[in-house]
Amino acid sequence: MKNSRIEHDLLGEREVPSQAYWGIHTLRALENFPLSPYRVHPELITALAMVKKACAKANLELGYLPEKIGQSIIAACDELMAGELADEIVVDALQGGAGTSTNMNINEVIANRANELLGGKKGDYHLVHPLHHVNLHQSTNDVYPTAIKVAATRLLRELEASLAKLQAAFQEKEKEFASIRKIGRTQLQDAVPITLGVEFSAYAEALARDRWRVFKCEERLRVVNLGGTAVGTGIGAPRKYIFLVVEKLREITSLGLARAENMVDATQNHDAFVEVSGILKAHAVNLFKIASDLRLLSSGPVTGLREIRLPERQAGSSIMPGKVNPVICEAVTQVAIKVMANDFIITQVCQHGELELNAFLPLLGHALLESLSLLIKANQVFREKCVEGISANQEVCQGYFNRSWGAVTALVPFIGYEAATEVAQLVQSTGKSVREIVLEKGLLDEETLDWLLSPEALTALGYRD
Repeated sequence: MKNSRIEHDLLGEREVPSQAYWGIHTLRALENFPLSPYRVHPELITALAMVKKACAKANLELGYLPEKIGQSIIAACDELMAGELADEIVVDALQGGAGTSTNMNINEVIANRANELLGGKKGDYHLVHPLHHVNLHQSTNDVYPTAIKVAATRLLRELEASLAKLQAAFQEKEKEFASIRKIGRTQLQDAVPITLGVEFSAYAEALARDRWRVFKCEERLRVVNLGGTAVGTGIGAPRKYIFLVVEKLREITSLGLARAENMVDATQNHDAFVEVSGILKAHAVNLFKIASDLRLLSSGPVTGLREIRLPERQAGSSIMPGKVNPVICEAVTQVAIKVMANDFIITQVCQHGELELNAFLPLLGHALLESLSLLIKANQVFREKCVEGISANQEVCQGYFNRSWGAVTALVPFIGYEAATEVAQLVQSTGKSVREIVLEKGLLDEETLDWLLSPEALTALGYRD
């Protein structure tokens, strides 16, 4: 092969493209796992570079790495963290080996860039070696799960921020729609009256719970097994390094990371990821329900409920002129379904770990980080392109309110069930409003009736004697 270099590993020698920062281990992975179009998640690449930098700093401080080698590795890690070498992380996100292929891709890229910084060439592993130097005192089995936790925690913070803005958008609509009376629905049938503002307040409250749960997720992921090496016993690593390396990672990431008390457990068992994924699924469920409700409330625009208007974003049909669909709600709903599916994947991965290791973490990492990224973008798109632009069809809401017998429920404590039933029947048979019939029959005076049917009274917690 022209423009190539020779590298060797356990299985023999191979030609590697001379300009590639990756090496023979990555080449084997490319040949063995041509499985999907999925690349390693950018946040996982950044997190792995952070982990490698922490390890280099700990080894350098303790004298296990020569100064020039340690500093060149740190400099290469900084470049990778900045995204400058991300295109060199070429292995398939789905792979056998518990993440070894990704770990070695990272090791080789850092080593070859460090070699360049020292004046050498790619493949000059006598200067900086992927295993002897970059991977010193590490195993894929402590590096990879630690990096997933770092990446997930960083994305959780972004998700919380996106949730806060989406919650605020619904709270603004709650205020804007506070005085708009409408008929509530249970089982898709007319029920008791509420306001459109109260309806939107419920969406804001559900998102507030999601935000709190997402915030607490960081506690579930802060305990890492870095330093535990192969199975959590720290075999092959100096004790001083084991106690120092998480401190270095904490400094680099600015995250509240802590070394696991039982690193064998932290290497074997990944139930924390199941818990976090469950929280993401709960958020997805709320997004699904809210988006579905908005589609229903905006249905029409002539023959549907028509109580709200969603922003028009694009033409809705290639055959029906004038049609506009609730595409943002539909996109958010699909994200929610994907997150729920990923939760099932994460559950399956975690339960299929055997004995001292879970070999399927690449699938878990891909699914978890994908869910986080999707939810962050979905919250942003939902807020900017849908929620903030929602307007109320107040006349439609008031029209339904006037024609429905549902408002009579608010009068039962004051006129009695029998009289209220008669009013409801007259509303259905005459087409008159509850207000008109109650006043005609003299069941309540106008001032009392107007108060009982006011937005304030309809949404108060119970009635005043």
